[in-house]
Amino acid sequence: MNLAKIPRRGYLQGPTPIEPLENFSQALGGRVNFWIKRDDLLPGCGGGNKTRKLDYSFADAVAEGADTVITCGAIQSNHCRLTLGWAVKEGMECHLILEERVKGSYNPDASGNNFLFKLMGVKSLTVVPGGSDMKAEMQKLADKLSAAGRAPYVIPGGASNPIGATGYVACAQEILQQAFEMSLNFDHLVVPSGSAGTHAGILTGLAGNNAGIPVSGINVSRKKQDQEEIVFELAELTADKVGAPGAVSRRSVNCFDEYVGPGYSRPTEGMIEAVKLLATTEAILLDPVYTGKVMAGCIDLSRQGYFDSCENVLFLHTGGSPALYAYLESFR
Repeated sequence: MNLAKIPRRGYLQGPTPIEPLENFSQALGGRVNFWIKRDDLLPGCGGGNKTRKLDYSFADAVAEGADTVITCGAIQSNHCRLTLGWAVKEGMECHLILEERVKGSYNPDASGNNFLFKLMGVKSLTVVPGGSDMKAEMQKLADKLSAAGRAPYVIPGGASNPIGATGYVACAQEILQQAFEMSLNFDHLVVPSGSAGTHAGILTGLAGNNAGIPVSGINVSRKKQDQEEIVFELAELTADKVGAPGAVSRRSVNCFDEYVGPGYSRPTEGMIEAVKLLATTEAILLDPVYTGKVMAGCIDLSRQGYFDSCENVLFLHTGGSPALYAYLESFR
């Protein structure tokens, strides 16, 4: 793989830290050393993993001569927040289409990312019912804007296509280099698995470097089998794009769906425990939709002995903490 051949905008300011979670590890019994990759500290308004993906997505948009970006997500979407933030920096219009996946949950006056959409001056915000064809909704808006003389570029939800997932191929290489410099061997990685770009990119990057590190994805919405197929399909396409065709095997794609709870973005007791535990042991904030549930899975798997053969386990923190402020009642 030679990622230098693939255009990017240069949004990153160097590697994000890998930090030991010593107090957290002790709280879980001290049998395993947990570490955290701080992609919550990436640049962009509020930080988070989508900056790595958008670094490549916006490069493609600029190459196509776009002056407008359109994307979609859930009503408190971190991806939408960061897409809007980088559009502001690029001097582009940004139009967001939000899917109300839990009926009646959208509140135009909500805090969290909803507040930030308005603060950053989103050009238009459209809310559609859960289950809508989001690709069709974005294309409909793109056609309308094109007819009005704009040059729109559509970024899929989560920037989860081979272009965006390339950002996490690069992240996998970054992790391996950091581990080398720290004389540290990771026995396992735990990552969020939602729109699949992060999970697929990490798998592709590790496989393309023959790292041999197993990865567990913790689902935030779909059933295990459905999610694994989506991740594998995107990983195959991403591997083709970065010059490592066939690198990812189906058996390397492993997801857990036990921590989704009643549905996407709906709080669970495990999520609340995980957010509180990391805050009180390490002063690190998780988000209630993605990393909170992923850490809930990590905690439960650890208690079950899933990581007992490991010395060092790395948790990928993909950010999203601004959404915490829309879930205050869950923590009171």
